Amino acid sequence: MRGELKTYQTKRRFGETPEPKGAKTRRKAAEPLRYLIQRHAATRLHYDFRIEFDGVLKSWAVTKAPSRDPSVKRLAVEVEDHPMDYGSFEGTIPAGNYGAGTVQLWDTGSWTPQHPDTLEADFAKGSLKMTLDGERLKGGWALVRLKSDRGRPRKSGKQRNNWLLIKEKDDHAVPGEGDALAEIDASVTTGRTLAEIAGGKTQWTSSKPTGRKAPAKPEPSKAAASKATKPPAFVPIQLCKVADHPPGAGWAHEIKFDGYRIQIGVGGGRAVLRTRKGLDWSDRFSALTADAAGWPDAVIDGELCALDADHMPDFSALQSAISDGRTDDLVYFAFDLLFEGDEDLRKLPLSHRKARLQAYVDRIGKAGAKRLRYVDHFGSSGQAVLESACRMDLEGVISKKLDAPYRAGRSSSWVKSKCRGRDEVVIGGWSSEGGTRFRSLLVGVRDKGGLRYLGRVGTGYGEAVTKTLTPALKAAASDKTPFSGAGAPKGARDIHWVKPVLVAEVEHGGYTEAGSLRQAAFKGLREDKTAAEVTEAPQAPTEMKATTTAKAASKSGKVVVAGVTLSSPDKILWPARDGRPAITKADLARYYEAASERILAHVADRPTSIIRAPDGITGETFFQRHAMAGSNPRLKLIDVKARTPYVTAVDVGGLVAIGQSGGLELHPWGCKPGDPETPEQITFDLDPDEGLDFADVIAAAKVVKAKLESLGLTSFVKTTGGKGLHVVVPIKTDARSRVEWEQAKAFAKAVSELIRIDAPDRFTTTLAKKARGGKIFIDYLRNGRMATAVAPWSPRARPGAGIAFPLAWSQVKAGLDPSAFNLWNYPAMLKKPDPWKDFRKAEAGLKSILKKLGI
Repeated sequence: MRGELKTYQTKRRFGETPEPKGAKTRRKAAEPLRYLIQRHAATRLHYDFRIEFDGVLKSWAVTKAPSRDPSVKRLAVEVEDHPMDYGSFEGTIPAGNYGAGTVQLWDTGSWTPQHPDTLEADFAKGSLKMTLDGERLKGGWALVRLKSDRGRPRKSGKQRNNWLLIKEKDDHAVPGEGDALAEIDASVTTGRTLAEIAGGKTQWTSSKPTGRKAPAKPEPSKAAASKATKPPAFVPIQLCKVADHPPGAGWAHEIKFDGYRIQIGVGGGRAVLRTRKGLDWSDRFSALTADAAGWPDAVIDGELCALDADHMPDFSALQSAISDGRTDDLVYFAFDLLFEGDEDLRKLPLSHRKARLQAYVDRIGKAGAKRLRYVDHFGSSGQAVLESACRMDLEGVISKKLDAPYRAGRSSSWVKSKCRGRDEVVIGGWSSEGGTRFRSLLVGVRDKGGLRYLGRVGTGYGEAVTKTLTPALKAAASDKTPFSGAGAPKGARDIHWVKPVLVAEVEHGGYTEAGSLRQAAFKGLREDKTAAEVTEAPQAPTEMKATTTAKAASKSGKVVVAGVTLSSPDKILWPARDGRPAITKADLARYYEAASERILAHVADRPTSIIRAPDGITGETFFQRHAMAGSNPRLKLIDVKARTPYVTAVDVGGLVAIGQSGGLELHPWGCKPGDPETPEQITFDLDPDEGLDFADVIAAAKVVKAKLESLGLTSFVKTTGGKGLHVVVPIKTDARSRVEWEQAKAFAKAVSELIRIDAPDRFTTTLAKKARGGKIFIDYLRNGRMATAVAPWSPRARPGAGIAFPLAWSQVKAGLDPSAFNLWNYPAMLKKPDPWKDFRKAEAGLKSILKKLGI
């Protein structure tokens, strides 16, 4: 495989051709090996594939554009070695010279042999595997010499060895893409088309006659010369349908961006930015409009986004930027090209449109595309792409059929799979506290009878958001409710109606048993959509599509619950007991799925410590607080100002992922969802000394309840899955009422001390075991920052497979047996009403009580 340039230099007349004469070069050991492809319009258009080795560029002439489709094999004819400086050549080789025609630098980057120790032998054998890291080609590729040419000298006179260039199956493969890359006519360095390179002022041609056939003239850009004097008219856009999971082969997968869908029309030296309904928003985004005016005539489809500090799309930041008139830094992510010049591309397959779009963006170049990004696509497993998107806290994935044309309206050739529920709703009113201070939105969806109520949206309202939202609500104020049908809210002093004209985007976790949106958070107003369009109820996120037991087993025999594949589903976590069967990992996963709505009400979006027992309760157990290497992408990371983020579940998929990792217990912080610095509940843990009966714990819980009621507080009670009870008080977290962690802990201690002083023979607040002496320890220490308490409905990693079960106070009486609430009989428990359903509605402010207690 030793490199030599004698053949290259013999074939060229360097007094006539601008090609470099070149010489073998030495490379620094630390430098990566160079790879490049030159698109060459000679007698026939082909692609020169070159890789650096031994100081030269080993070269093959590939008959057609390389394909990222592993099923497509390209004939690659081995040619003479080229000098290293040929790798930067782009220009025209004059007629009459060897290889006459125009050369375009089509891709460049580096390459790595997959088997460096046997590289020479692999080349001689005719099987060379490499990893490319180029601008356009990446991942694993193979050059395989045809069997008929193996054992033949590399060159014998005019005879050349024939190889095949093949894309390997990996994350960079795009099955079904076929010949699409042939549509890319743009230099990777200058953006010029072949025709533009051929017509360049610095190029020259020879008039000397030769007997050679004249080279083919480069084709002009496929875009017909536009005669437009103004931007083109609005083109109706294609929309997505919702899918449970991304589809398979023949589809490309793109990240779902969190912004405004914008179509850009360019023509006659002007640009127009339009919303999904064709509204002209050019003035709102003047910097992008000015940029686009200098682009080639076209109609582009994409999403306009604001990026956060981690360069991720942030819809709330987009709303703030628009509200404050700070739109110069917004970025336009282009994912489709509908027209180029006068040419209508909508009938072309998506794979070809994307290639044309990539060439279009490359021709504009970095200088003219400051606010423009090309959206690449992935052809690997759609589920893997979705999991990566969820891991990065993105909205989800859009999957598009590679061979489909662009069709206006909602089409099955575009489908979306989401990490979390994210949809539009119509605002019908808002609730306040004290008659004026904003608290939550009342939302619904248009139905035949009017506006169908979907519940309240109680979180997501920062200062910047309310600055935009409040004026809009006041401008749409109404004297009557827009809601109709069963379940619609009634008028009250703190309810304010608005005309059903405002559209809000919300993030949610599916639906409650009553049909309301669960854990809905406000993301922003959708000014690009009208209320009349919001006729479909919000879709639950992909993870919320519960898999039934019958569907849990896939064709491969794997068990899949809520979209999570379980390894070792038959592993026993709790052994058989008292004639009841053993509980397996699959059983635990199905419990988490069935009880997800009730568990998530107390766990979702809060830092959660997890007791894990990968080999079951008879094996080793450990406490996991922080994110660990390889954490499941269904889990959300929460920054708590520690060295490592904490983890939490935000949906049923996250809960099942915890079960998959052997997570048997859930211990969340007592904080407000999404806000680790704001406590939202106070927990009193009643832990009896050895020898006390459970009846003593029941009596103690009633004493705590009475003391709290004397302070004006409503309390709730639950078993711990062991021998104690928890008495829990929900507290207000709004800006006026919120308390700090130290205040919450001080309140819990003060109340505990008052109870101890009233009955010192029954209660103690001292942690040491020796101080208990037949008393009940009131543990108030669960109320500090980073302290946790077992969640309602959490299993316990103890014999008996108990559940920390929320009770009604009417159940706290003689005969109560906490061991009755376990994983063997949870289906019957879930059929009954949730005793803690109104937990948050009972919250009370703590500040006035703190003053009364002298804290």
